[in-house]
Amino acid sequence: MKILRGNLVQCLILTFIVCRASTVSAQLGGVGVYKFLWNPPDAHITALAGNGIAIRDDDAALAMQNPSLLNENSNDKLSFNHRFFYSGLQDGTFTYAFSPKSIPYHFHAGVQYANYGNFTQADEYGNITGSFKAADYALIVGASRNLYENLSLGVNLKFITSQLESYSSTGLAADIGASYFIPNKNFTIALVCRNIGTQLTDFNDKPERLPYELQAGISKRLAHLPFRFSIVYTNLQRWNVLYDDPEQVKENDIFTNQNAQRSDASIFIDNLFRHFVFNGEFLIGKKENLRLRIGYNHLLRKELSVNNYRSLAGFSGGLGFKISKFRFDYGMTIYHLTGKAHHLSLSTDIDSFRKGH
Repeated sequence: MKILRGNLVQCLILTFIVCRASTVSAQLGGVGVYKFLWNPPDAHITALAGNGIAIRDDDAALAMQNPSLLNENSNDKLSFNHRFFYSGLQDGTFTYAFSPKSIPYHFHAGVQYANYGNFTQADEYGNITGSFKAADYALIVGASRNLYENLSLGVNLKFITSQLESYSSTGLAADIGASYFIPNKNFTIALVCRNIGTQLTDFNDKPERLPYELQAGISKRLAHLPFRFSIVYTNLQRWNVLYDDPEQVKENDIFTNQNAQRSDASIFIDNLFRHFVFNGEFLIGKKENLRLRIGYNHLLRKELSVNNYRSLAGFSGGLGFKISKFRFDYGMTIYHLTGKAHHLSLSTDIDSFRKGH
């Protein structure tokens, strides 16, 4: 047991070092390319506030966020996912997970895409000259292996292409993930480095950064309640994730209702909770065929809320149910007062068709 724990610590430390070594070019905010890689891959994850890096399940799409989550339960799972965003924007994924019997690895392959629709093309004088399209695509392949009974390591490789009118770009990226699962406690701890990579060709001879991030998370299913919760800490590579908004420098004093300078404690707590994503899932029924989900992303709420207006920005929810050989999932995220994004997923177990049940 001591040897196993020692090797576990060594593996996690090695994974952390590799991830930290990639933070040299990391930057939070609006600078960078291929931001569509952050889009939630399926409705399951959308309903959980967009992050499921520590959830060990039979959902093959989870591997698009953390490849170490691939396991025997996700074998032969096929998943189609599409999200309807604002102003006609749409994105989605397709993924298939499989586990060859001859080697001790789990694999998945899929495509992630984002379609930004049609745009009006005009010259510098405002004369309409036509229209153009914009879209992003990523071909993703990944694999995981159990190093020990409970410890898994995984890697995703991504070939990315982006087309914006006559401008195009290609890139390569990788995800490196580790997860430790304790079956008798239904507890998982995970660490993942996402989108380590570079552009192969750029839009205008000026290389841009990829949306790299280091994340850690835990999930736990309660012993006497069909409920699984998850907590994810995002942006481990950077402490300060506050947006420098001059309108937010001051806040109302609770006694005088006058503007007062924010205290250091208030700034610290606000920044701390912007790193966290909280979510939970009720697994209902003997075979858990009905699932109810809810999630909360504090960073999303703080950045998209409108001053002096109440909203549910940052909250998400959804459900999933199984009928015969198919599972249907729906997820919704509230981004702003103006509306929501809706995500639909359809998945099935290919093996069930072979066995006829």
